Amino acid sequence: MNPPPRLVPQAGPSVWTGAALTPADWMVPVGAEAATELEAVLVALAGRIPAGPGDAALPALAPVLRSVAERLEHGRGFVLLRGLDLGRLDGPATEAALLVLGAHLGTALPQDAVGMLVGRLAGPGAGVDAPVRFHADPADCVALLCLQQSSAGGRVTLFSAAALHNALLKSDRTALATLHGGLPHRNGSGEPLHLPVFSTTSGSFVGRYDRDAMLDDALEDAQQAALAALDAAAALPGQALSLALHAGDILFLNPQLVWKQVVAGEAPATDEASRELLRLWLSMPGSRALPESFGAVFGTTAAGAPRGGVPLANGLVGG
Repeated sequence: MNPPPRLVPQAGPSVWTGAALTPADWMVPVGAEAATELEAVLVALAGRIPAGPGDAALPALAPVLRSVAERLEHGRGFVLLRGLDLGRLDGPATEAALLVLGAHLGTALPQDAVGMLVGRLAGPGAGVDAPVRFHADPADCVALLCLQQSSAGGRVTLFSAAALHNALLKSDRTALATLHGGLPHRNGSGEPLHLPVFSTTSGSFVGRYDRDAMLDDALEDAQQAALAALDAAAALPGQALSLALHAGDILFLNPQLVWKQVVAGEAPATDEASRELLRLWLSMPGSRALPESFGAVFGTTAAGAPRGGVPLANGLVGG
């Protein structure tokens, strides 16, 4: 029998509430020369996917991206780059530009069984009359590039996983202990597995809340109650941070530290007023260790190891 988890408060910059943050805490402005620098790299690559930062030199942007990587793992857990004018690029070139930026952070991961590296998301965005849910991507970093924003809605809602952990530590230790235990999930193939919502591995905090992946019929009453307590903590005033994304913005987040709420059942774009985003998943060389049980999702759990993504049709694992 496993010993009960040791419940201790989390500390550091990854513990935040939306009400306590200002844009200076999460936004990094970039100048117009950044887009020109990216365009020059795209011309030099001539359609090739960069193998790494040495294959796509960005003298001005590289230091900014190194700071992004540091903030993702050791800071707030998310960063918004604003001011990168990519409107003059066509569709494929915009995807290529996102891959170039990603090459300076880590390794791009497949998002489907055939190896697609850049996903395209479209829909109404937050603010519509639809249920919201917590979603966790199988990556160390998620990058969202806003191509087009709707006139209404278009906000992203983020939470500090560590802050929610601490909130439950004060309000409902029983629920927190339950969330540290394994809850029934399904993997991408529908196979059952048990994953904790909160955990500590090799001294590093990890939070992962993927509500749609949970097997509702297999949840015990105590687990249902714990999830309800977690959702109630997230709903407290001031806990969430709501960001408005503008065309050209790139939001980077570490899903092990920052949770994102999304609108359920988003549909493809139907008109020019709809939101359109590009999504990149990355495996990061400076990532933290994950619980062993996460190997069923990430393939491997060692700190800094290539991991995550969708298993490829040839049987290989992304990363």
